[in-house]
Amino acid sequence: MAEETKDTSLLKSSSPWGRLGGVVGYVAFFFKPIQENFVFFVCMFALGYLCTQLEITLHLAGAKPYELSAPELFLDLYVLCFLLMWIPEKVRRWVRWVVAVVLYAIAAVDMFCYVRFESTLTPTMLMLANETDGREASEFFHAYVGWDILLTKVGWVVLIFVVHVIWSMIVTMYEARRAKCETKGNLVPRTSYLVARIILSILIVICLISSYLDVRDNKASMLRLFSHDTIGEVEHDLTRRDAATLYLPVYRFAFSVYANHLAGKQLDQVIAHSEQITVDSCSFRTPQIVMIIGESYNRYHSQLYGYDKPTSPRQLQRAQDSTLIAFTDVVACWNLTSYAFKHFLSLHAIGDEGDWCDAPMFPEIFRKAGYKVMFLTNQFMSKAGEKVYDFSGGFFLNNPELSAHLFDERNNKLYRYDEGLLNTEAMNSPIAAGQEPEAKSPKLVIYHLMGQHVDYVARFPKQRKWFTTADYQRPDLNQEQLQCLADYDNATAYNDSVVDAIIQRYEGEDAVVVYMPDHGEECFNPPMKFHGRLHSTKIDRRLAREEFDIPFWIWCSPKNRELHPDIYKSVKAARERPFMTDNLPHLLLGLAGIHTKDYRPDYDLLSPQFDRKRPRMLKNQTDYDQL
Repeated sequence: MAEETKDTSLLKSSSPWGRLGGVVGYVAFFFKPIQENFVFFVCMFALGYLCTQLEITLHLAGAKPYELSAPELFLDLYVLCFLLMWIPEKVRRWVRWVVAVVLYAIAAVDMFCYVRFESTLTPTMLMLANETDGREASEFFHAYVGWDILLTKVGWVVLIFVVHVIWSMIVTMYEARRAKCETKGNLVPRTSYLVARIILSILIVICLISSYLDVRDNKASMLRLFSHDTIGEVEHDLTRRDAATLYLPVYRFAFSVYANHLAGKQLDQVIAHSEQITVDSCSFRTPQIVMIIGESYNRYHSQLYGYDKPTSPRQLQRAQDSTLIAFTDVVACWNLTSYAFKHFLSLHAIGDEGDWCDAPMFPEIFRKAGYKVMFLTNQFMSKAGEKVYDFSGGFFLNNPELSAHLFDERNNKLYRYDEGLLNTEAMNSPIAAGQEPEAKSPKLVIYHLMGQHVDYVARFPKQRKWFTTADYQRPDLNQEQLQCLADYDNATAYNDSVVDAIIQRYEGEDAVVVYMPDHGEECFNPPMKFHGRLHSTKIDRRLAREEFDIPFWIWCSPKNRELHPDIYKSVKAARERPFMTDNLPHLLLGLAGIHTKDYRPDYDLLSPQFDRKRPRMLKNQTDYDQL
């Protein structure tokens, strides 16, 4: 369908009108991309601007549309129309409609996701779509897609599309009639027409320059975002202050494709290495090993490590009873959940050749050795609206093929509070409940809690509130900051109760429980008036203390201390050794008595051969012990 108005021919340059027309031709060149794609430009601008104004971040107080939507959209569409202008007219009209249909389709899907799932397009949505079979797709459409969708914001996308089609048809009929009426020869343009083109071209040049100056930083950030080699690098890029704003549905779709491509490459590597795992022997030295992975735990907010508020009384009591051994010098390898998870699940250590995906995962080694492995997570489970951080951390754990390699069982739902994991259906299975016949089988149970993940007030039930702003003598903090601090300590105290409930499940068994959060968290420790994490900041001594120092302890059950006194002795002997969490798999392999070529005794915290002098490189860049 044609949708542009043909240029009126200019007079020959020998006449005054021709000379004026020649000048106009040069100046009006800047108007030509829009003129020759006018309907397309207007409708695409309306579509893009509609999406930026309607799809605002949900559940975020004060959220507003992207403030540079109009200038950036103008610049993007101008460039697109400029490229279209060089395509021959007969081909251009079809290319233009293919582009338009693709943009409308992506916008409709993006708006549909926003309406139905309260999230725009994400890498996880694309991953879930790729894993959906025909039956699941049919059930999805039956449940979520109906004519009523046109009464939602999706209807606006459809309306613009209909207007676009009708407008193009009208222009096509007008052009056909005009072609019949035109006589051969040159037409003399009116002065008003020439002046209008000059004015429009000047305005367009001004808008282009202004738009470029406004949005060049975001464009540079977008180019940087799409230039990384791993999904981890992408995630880290999005923690920067100057992270790219993917303000259009087509950019979010392109990013989702890109993120899945990067994740797929690493996933292929992990699966390839999993097929090469060999286990020489296993003594089942510790028949039941429980690994509790916390979240965003600042060691200096733990009563176990001297904090002046009773945030971990149960752990403190067990430490005083000498059943729980708290380690004094343990640091996280990363202050990002996804990076931390990849490194402490993989037997690859920071400083080794290659990357985390170039080594096997310890849960699969445990399965190969004869352990039943269960993974109970309250965070890593594919959700349509999850952020790239959760996608980056969980894409390999949620892959059906790899998950089947790693775990015998895992939970199938998330809970508002961590204690929900204790009541999940998986915990009532024979493996977890200690019933026959699986009770005789050695078990590795991995709990992954939400812990103190922001926002803190959402991490504990209201009736489990221990601390209020009145409990803090901090004149340097305002009321809002004091409340945030109290919420963090309440989340920490609630975490203590959940962790203790897990321990109680294994008090009568031959078991060892290891507790470790993924990383630390800033929470108003002087002199900072800040909470969260500073991902893009150079790591100094203060940052390392707040975001990388973590609580780490090992609890041995009474039966385990009786039957395996050597384990308890080695735990007590190692409590002051310097350790980094990327070597966690080797500690667990040693506890289990698994002998494999991938095990490194010099990486095993409890081994007499443990290397105390190994550099602890935070984020693979800063030596913790040199700070």
